[in-house]
Amino acid sequence: MTDSASTAATGTEASATDAPAAGPNYSERLYLPWWHWLLPLLAAGLLAAEVHMGYPGVRAWLPYVITIPLCLLILWRFSAAKVEVHDGEIFVGEAHLPVKFIEEIRIVPATAKRKVLGPNFDPAAFALHRSWVGPMVFLKLDDPDDPTPYWLISSRTPEHLVNAITAAIALETDSTNDDSTGDGSTNAGRTPEKPAEEV
Repeated sequence: MTDSASTAATGTEASATDAPAAGPNYSERLYLPWWHWLLPLLAAGLLAAEVHMGYPGVRAWLPYVITIPLCLLILWRFSAAKVEVHDGEIFVGEAHLPVKFIEEIRIVPATAKRKVLGPNFDPAAFALHRSWVGPMVFLKLDDPDDPTPYWLISSRTPEHLVNAITAAIALETDSTNDDSTGDGSTNAGRTPEKPAEEV
């Protein structure tokens, strides 16, 4: 059900809207802030300059052609992580999770991250954590076929993310109710607990 993935993040591009066909949509790209680019680029420039001073001719310019673009590529990869909710699933980087397996949702404020990521962190859990993004969203799972107990996801707009997931679960529940047959009983999905400010 899940695929492990870890990427980087900051700067937010987020939306939470209702789409009748595919369900609630949410999209957040976690950009690395521009001031986090300065030190790595400066270090790459200094490294290239050191090689430049030691080799004459064309070789003197090769470090600039290699180290600076390589540094930019790495920083860009750090900014490539996306958190999305659509089609009844939540996508985090390359991992994805059907919302029907989410039992509980909580917002983890920045002040509580040390607790959930420290000694209390379960090694079997999935986490997309970026230190420069303050809050996180905690998703407790209920899937007997998946050993992952919960997900922890960095998000700059955790309230919007929680609302989108909750709406997607409600839509999934309504769809299950509409499809149910028999003696009138339904197999409705769980409604997550009201988001909390602390974990």
